[in-house]
Amino acid sequence: MLDVTFLISTHNRGQVLLDTLAQIARCGLPASRFETLVVDNASTDGGADLVAHWFPHVQLIRLATNEGPCAKNHGLAVACGRFVVFLDDDSFPIPGAIARMIEHFDRTPTLGAATFTITLPNGQRECSAYPNVFIGCGTGFRHEALAQVGGLPPDFFMAAEEYDLSLRLLEAGWDVRSFDDLHVAHLKTPAARYPARIASLDVRNNLLLIARRFPTGWILPFAWDWTKRYWLIATANGRRRAHWRGVVSGVLAIVTSAKRQAVSAETFEIFTKMNETEQLMRRVTERLGAKRVLFVDLGKNSLVYHRAATRLGLTVVAIADVKLGGRGFRYRRKPIILDDAAVKLDFDVVIISNTSPVHARQRRQQWRTMTDRSVIDLFEVPQAATARITKAA
Repeated sequence: MLDVTFLISTHNRGQVLLDTLAQIARCGLPASRFETLVVDNASTDGGADLVAHWFPHVQLIRLATNEGPCAKNHGLAVACGRFVVFLDDDSFPIPGAIARMIEHFDRTPTLGAATFTITLPNGQRECSAYPNVFIGCGTGFRHEALAQVGGLPPDFFMAAEEYDLSLRLLEAGWDVRSFDDLHVAHLKTPAARYPARIASLDVRNNLLLIARRFPTGWILPFAWDWTKRYWLIATANGRRRAHWRGVVSGVLAIVTSAKRQAVSAETFEIFTKMNETEQLMRRVTERLGAKRVLFVDLGKNSLVYHRAATRLGLTVVAIADVKLGGRGFRYRRKPIILDDAAVKLDFDVVIISNTSPVHARQRRQQWRTMTDRSVIDLFEVPQAATARITKAA
């Protein structure tokens, strides 16, 4: 068996794909130790023919229809590597990263997915909204783990497919972790647009994910919360109609989808960190004597932070959010405002209410330059977080 299979799905991005394939060839492994599979989603730009001509060693799978990123499943069916690396047609590993990835897998038998640190052309980083969810443009998988739990959900096309597979991996006892020493360059344009198709698929697939994988008692709370958040995002981007199409499509998908297979309470805790969030928030606020908190960011896990604050009897004065603030939006009756307005409010402590590691780090760094009050990221490196809490107290 080969060490690594690089697996890419693509659609009408032939020239970009050629550059990516050239970069993969420089990954640092001998050619005899890896293979590259490209699944072409019915491209009409001649990209598949270009791959066949310039990279004849690449295994090319041509599809008659566009199946989105989930088309990678066709490559999984023939992959021969001990490890399978998911890439986009515009992302590639930095030389040396793949060898380090193999070392991580060999050292940790329970590691099912190793997510790379993803860097955009402007130097910004991107990652999932949850620390135990991989990102599709740069993650290595243990082939054995994928064989056990299956591939990407084919009925998702794109959006939230990483969540579904991550939850299945966690439920089967595999670890999904990110690594600072594994690097992938992603040539995606940092200035994010929010096309109507994404606005629709975001809410549709997340509703389907919740109905299919979440424990019964948490289906309605998360369905309401995530739908509300995506509504605000869609409204901010002029995509209300697409949002409602997604809601209707999601409900129909739930009614007609395959049998529900919810994860256990233990897996759900690993995913949401619900109890851990409450315990950490209690420790922070009690040590600081804080009663009034300012949340920073309306993240995908905001329900967990709001629940913890409510159970601890804390007053949330507002939510500071640079993308959704200043529009008159509210979340659970709390105003969503911009940073410059939030910093003037009366609060005891700032809590970064965002579990995305990259975005949480950015926001805590910003806020520590804006206020002399305590700025706490509950999931910061434990030693650093403890030092900051002690110093503030």
